[in-house]
Amino acid sequence: MVWSSAQQPVSSGNAAASASVTFTLDFPKSDPAHYAIAVDAAGHASYECTVKIEDSDDQTYRLEFNMTLANRERIFDWAKQAKYFAGKIDSGNQKLAFTGDKVLSYQDGQRSYTAHYNYSNVEAVRQLTTLFQSMEATLDYGRRLSYDHRYQKLALDDEIKRMEMQARNNELSEIQGVEPVLQEIVNDNTVMNVVRARAKELIQMGGTAPGH
Repeated sequence: MVWSSAQQPVSSGNAAASASVTFTLDFPKSDPAHYAIAVDAAGHASYECTVKIEDSDDQTYRLEFNMTLANRERIFDWAKQAKYFAGKIDSGNQKLAFTGDKVLSYQDGQRSYTAHYNYSNVEAVRQLTTLFQSMEATLDYGRRLSYDHRYQKLALDDEIKRMEMQARNNELSEIQGVEPVLQEIVNDNTVMNVVRARAKELIQMGGTAPGH
């Protein structure tokens, strides 16, 4: 099963969109066990994850959105500082706990590099990892809220409370990326008013994010 959500696509020329950065994480002990976030130089971004649903096969969730200018610029600047992930970026420290197979990839018309790591001593790589993981936390809320809205509306209250708390603690990034899901909740008269109000507040928080 595949379900998805999307904003309006970004219109751009081939030159503007030629470069892309992708972050992938595979960690069997986490949920989701696999996800990937990709962004191109024009700001078009995508999120894809594989999740397990009770009594069902693995399912894929996809989301496309427009990344804020500030984060897009950070990502490509850090990629440049990390020499576009050419060569080894893993610390090589075998004593560190395994937190998933992380992969950073960079592609443009001239370069194509991919590097695997568990933990990196490269500051730009650490910054990228933190940013992409905060994005994933946001985008996965979109997945869970979409599922709850469709199949178990009573679960929306707790889920959206947690999302609002993390957002207020500045632990989430790219909230506007899940605006279509939040807007569907706002527009649904069968959802509790308090949940709709929180969804509306989150939309406003995403709209006022730096670099939006």
